[in-house]
Amino acid sequence: MFRLQGSRVLAVDMTGDAVKAKNGSMVAYDGQMSFKKLTGGGEGLRGMVTRRLTGEQMTVMEVKGHGTCWFADRASEINLVDLQGDKLYVESSNLLATDAGLRTGTTFTGLRGASQGNGLFTTTVEGRGQAAIMSDGPAVVLRVSRQYPLTVDPGAYIAHQGEVRQSFQTGVTFRTFLGEGGGEAFQIRFEGEGLVYVQPSERNTIAGDV
Repeated sequence: MFRLQGSRVLAVDMTGDAVKAKNGSMVAYDGQMSFKKLTGGGEGLRGMVTRRLTGEQMTVMEVKGHGTCWFADRASEINLVDLQGDKLYVESSNLLATDAGLRTGTTFTGLRGASQGNGLFTTTVEGRGQAAIMSDGPAVVLRVSRQYPLTVDPGAYIAHQGEVRQSFQTGVTFRTFLGEGGGEAFQIRFEGEGLVYVQPSERNTIAGDV
């Protein structure tokens, strides 16, 4: 149902089924479609309350009908992820669209650092179907293995899936190694077996400096 037209436009072919997508991301459609605005980005009261507590608003729309819808957002690169009953953890700003049958929610993944005490909440997508995630530049998929854990700059992190444990290392940054000040005050470490999606451009994060 999901296919790419170029690297920056997602085409979704529908035959009476539905798709959930980032509000405002539809650029064109043909056929007969109905649109419904959803709020919270997660399922149920818990998802909505969690997002309100973290100040992270995610507005989602449901598109249903017969025909094709095309989605894009700020000329971002789009990457398709096939889920076979597993769970995808993704930054909400990087999630473009999912099959309506996939369950979305919010999970607490740890603290960004003892000095700030900021909680880190991540959007989850779970079930069988397809999801489309966005990146600033072509995304790179890196494998995590038990033998080779992976450390990622938080500004470059997009998503991860698999049997992966996530932890945060504070007080050191990639820029510290280069003798530069500024930048994020922590790194994200992944251990286990799975995949991590990173982008070749850094977003601003809320961690600040220590």
